[in-house]
Amino acid sequence: MTAAATPSEDPARAERHRARMARKKALIDERIAQAQGQAGVLLVTCGNGKGKSSSAFGMVARALGHGMKVGIVQFIKGAIATGEEQFFRRFPDEVQFHVMGEGYTWNTQDRARDIASAERAWDKACELLRDPAIGLVVLDELNIALKYQYLDLEKVLDDLAARPPMQHVVVTGRGAPPALIELADTATDMQLLKHAFASGIAAQPGIEW
Repeated sequence: MTAAATPSEDPARAERHRARMARKKALIDERIAQAQGQAGVLLVTCGNGKGKSSSAFGMVARALGHGMKVGIVQFIKGAIATGEEQFFRRFPDEVQFHVMGEGYTWNTQDRARDIASAERAWDKACELLRDPAIGLVVLDELNIALKYQYLDLEKVLDDLAARPPMQHVVVTGRGAPPALIELADTATDMQLLKHAFASGIAAQPGIEW
């Protein structure tokens, strides 16, 4: 079986594409040459779209691939065991995984209890943020705890700013406060286009949890 023939390219169009890509490469190479600083970065992933925690746990896998140690604190989740928890607990020497939440706020319906849970979670987070041996800290759904004012925002910002200089931190969850976004080195707002739940499809293991 022979492969389909490739349509012949217009020479002028091919040359325009080559020239455009050459200019783009020169610009990118210049930016890379100018960005030689080394520092731990604070990343905030927020918005109503799916994928905030998924992005963070992808970075956990990436960090492990580079031989880094990782600390994870989940602030709201905790009512059910997730696939990420079950997987990353297979690496106890590399990953500290702390599930500190008691479920979604509409399930607990107890503000005092939610505040106490968030404060315990932040105490654990601070242990990780003070440890220079941990290269990446994931604070999953911290934005929710800040949105509902379960934690003192100024203290959280101060603790994040005081972490070891080469430690990276990822904060996830909807409703990130503007002051946290301002402190962040990288911030991403994930927008919802479609979600299967709106069509009556239940949350699927391996996709949602």
